Amino acid sequence: MSEVAKKVYSLEEYLALEATSEEKHEYYNGEIFAMAGGTFRHAQIVENVFVALRQRLKGKSCQPKSSDMRIATPSGLYTYPDASVYCGKPELSEAQTELKNPVVIVEVLSASTRNYDRGEKFRLYRTIESFREYVLVESESVLVEHYSKRETGEWVLREYTRLTDEIELHAIKENISLQEIYEEVIFNSKAE
Repeated sequence: MSEVAKKVYSLEEYLALEATSEEKHEYYNGEIFAMAGGTFRHAQIVENVFVALRQRLKGKSCQPKSSDMRIATPSGLYTYPDASVYCGKPELSEAQTELKNPVVIVEVLSASTRNYDRGEKFRLYRTIESFREYVLVESESVLVEHYSKRETGEWVLREYTRLTDEIELHAIKENISLQEIYEEVIFNSKAE
């Protein structure tokens, strides 16, 4: 049985396709992957995180971006995290469609992305020099994993499981509570 050859796309082909697409796609190593839509609960958590970041950072030198802002990594990954924050002047691609200097990246986990977000995607994000904090928010239970980069280059994990817990985001000098992240989120709902 013969294998079907995969089409390999250049970065230019991907960017041209993405500019006219109604859907978002991730690009890495010549492959293009459609980004699946999330559940109602996933969307609620993403909105809560973005609103909390926006409220805290209003008028400050660090600013949040929604999942509409594509991130470009030196490793060649082009993707749309659920939220990101940059500080100072944004470093953008020539077309201003990719942010290159996030300090915080937030991903809301789902069954289909959980392992990738924790593993390979995190490895690719770590090639971004400015990147200091990675926040993974579980969408099926109350759990936030917060990775922070130390001066030694080591990444340290802290897990939060109580709504009263607060995540200290050192890179932006702000705290966000799990209560805010999970506000109005209903688990085990049939209306997902």
